[in-house]
Amino acid sequence: MIPWWEMGLRLVLAAALSGVIGINREHHEWAAGLRTHMLVCVGAALTMLVSTYGFRDVLGQPAIVLDPSRIAAQVISGIGFLGAGTILFLQREQVIRGLTTAAGLWAVAAVGLASGAGMYLAAAMGTALMWTILAILKPLERRFLRRNFRNNHVRLRLAGGTPLAQVETAIADVGLEMSSVTLRRDGDGLDVVELECDPPRPRAELLAKADALRRMEGVLAVEVGNLNAASASGSKR
Repeated sequence: MIPWWEMGLRLVLAAALSGVIGINREHHEWAAGLRTHMLVCVGAALTMLVSTYGFRDVLGQPAIVLDPSRIAAQVISGIGFLGAGTILFLQREQVIRGLTTAAGLWAVAAVGLASGAGMYLAAAMGTALMWTILAILKPLERRFLRRNFRNNHVRLRLAGGTPLAQVETAIADVGLEMSSVTLRRDGDGLDVVELECDPPRPRAELLAKADALRRMEGVLAVEVGNLNAASASGSKR
């Protein structure tokens, strides 16, 4: 059995390292913030300690064979339930949020296991890499990758009684080629027309066409973007 101060050191290290990641998530106001990440990591570290040292007193008994990784292994699968709770599907914006936070919780659990196992350098390096991915790569991704994304989704919110034929004519006038059209009614009682453009258009071009569409009588708002990342382009008030 390791001394008590060594156990405390491993738990404190887990809390400190996960706090680095949690502060980043807290700054962006995600569902899982500082305290959640710290609790997950400390819990994983404590699980590792229990799994490794918690059953040493029975090892000398006949027919007792223990696998020190057995309990710790359940953290990797069990953390998936917590991560799933941070993933949200926003019906109004048609986007999925929280995947990065869920992945972060899973990775923080691994940092906790490394801390609990006494692999201090591995835990520290893993934390440094996670922080780099979350804090530094995000602006680079936005600048160099998302700029080239092509968009194929347009959503129109219409005043009640606006003829669909009028909308279809306006869409043809601005030069949008559609592969599908969906008409539904949202929770506010407004008619919503969702269009998929084929082929997808560069965002700047799609924004220009959306600006022309929102000038049409009866159109209250226009949203454009990728199917999984629609964003508001403007509204008529």
